[in-house]
Amino acid sequence: METRQREQAAESGRRLNQVRVGEPVRITRVHGAGPLRQRILDMGLTRGAEVQVRRMAPLGDPLEITVRGYALSLRKAEAACIQVS
Repeated sequence: METRQREQAAESGRRLNQVRVGEPVRITRVHGAGPLRQRILDMGLTRGAEVQVRRMAPLGDPLEITVRGYALSLRKAEAACIQVS
């Protein structure tokens, strides 16, 4: 099921994993279902939240973001579930 969620996330709109370092964006939708979606929401990554990518690991996974005043690390697969504008 996780593979299906990643495919759906890649199909529509701009995703958090596509944002450049230093670029501020706003979350417009959180895709996914079940425990993955709930985990993302529990970390404060909800619709309307402002997010900025602080840095990426050399191979691009994980990426570090700032949300609601704190630093958070996400895997690329998790970031792909977050649609931004």
